[in-house]
Amino acid sequence: MSFDEDDRVILHDKHSEYDGEEGTVTQVMETMFGDATYTISFEDGQETGISEDSLEAVDDEA
Repeated sequence: MSFDEDDRVILHDKHSEYDGEEGTVTQVMETMFGDATYTISFEDGQETGISEDSLEAVDDEA
């Protein structure tokens, strides 16, 4: 699943201080291999270069 700017996501990266937190996609970048990486904004910071595999979509209907 790919994500777009302003999508709400949960980060799953045990090496990140934001692991398990909900954030917003603020930028989508394409690597030279055609894969997307994301910048995610959280209440108190951001993470850059996040792969799609580390993100989970937030269910807006909850």
